[in-house]
Amino acid sequence: MYESFYPGMSWPAHRGTWPHAQHSRFVRAGGIDWHVQMLGQGPCMLLLHGTGSGNFSWRGLLPLLGEHFTVIAPDLPGHAFSSRGPEGALSLPGMSEGLRALMRQLDLTPQVIVGHSAGAAIGAHMVLSHTSLARSTLIGLNPAWLPLPGVSSWLFGPAAKLAQLNPLSAWATAKMAAQPGAVARWIERTGSTLDAQGIDLYSSVLRNSGHVHGVLSMMAAWRLKPLAARLQHLRNPVYMAIAGNDQTVSPSLADDACQRMPHAQKIIQQGLGHLAHEQDPMGTAQWIARWSNAL
Repeated sequence: MYESFYPGMSWPAHRGTWPHAQHSRFVRAGGIDWHVQMLGQGPCMLLLHGTGSGNFSWRGLLPLLGEHFTVIAPDLPGHAFSSRGPEGALSLPGMSEGLRALMRQLDLTPQVIVGHSAGAAIGAHMVLSHTSLARSTLIGLNPAWLPLPGVSSWLFGPAAKLAQLNPLSAWATAKMAAQPGAVARWIERTGSTLDAQGIDLYSSVLRNSGHVHGVLSMMAAWRLKPLAARLQHLRNPVYMAIAGNDQTVSPSLADDACQRMPHAQKIIQQGLGHLAHEQDPMGTAQWIARWSNAL
């Protein structure tokens, strides 16, 4: 709804300053125009960023992981430079199906899926739904596999739905993001601190009303309870990196997830927040490589 109000981000306008732009390509699959970054060689690894972000979230990890893997890092539908796609594409099942179409178009099957926050939920849905991924390793970085308790559970859903119906909401949010220091303060509330490049990149996407509209539409379509009920059926190798200072997805949710998946293994990244993989890409890459048997 109101798609004409919110055109997507312009790649030519940002290409000159975007991380790893030389590895970017655009791929049409599943009714979505995907912006994808691909590099490296070896087994295929799919990286799935979280809500509100983009594949720039992996800027520090891409060259490190590319030493061991063929790395595929798309912008999720409605985020950054990927289009929103057809009706239902921004729901959890819709994104899972869209990514399967993308991987088919690329003629690749990921042996490892790494997801941050909501990206981990998409990865879990993919391995539970597609038999071709039955043996893929699933790695969650501060994974949002379970519904958030408390305020988040009752506030975010209705607010996102209301915002989706109001054609000015994404525009207003983008204007707020353009205020001096606003994005830096939002990042701090996640428990993370980023360098100037990280703040600039988040500012670039959050100042764009098309990106914000995609984020709000995704939030409105998101349902985690069905996924949470299916986690007990997940038989893939599962690993979790949990940031001790995550203020967005409580570290206590990892304990609940481990009860549902007793075979899952987790480590704690002390002193880091929700964007731990951006704060410490080297340390995160080492854990990912170890879990993926690349070291």
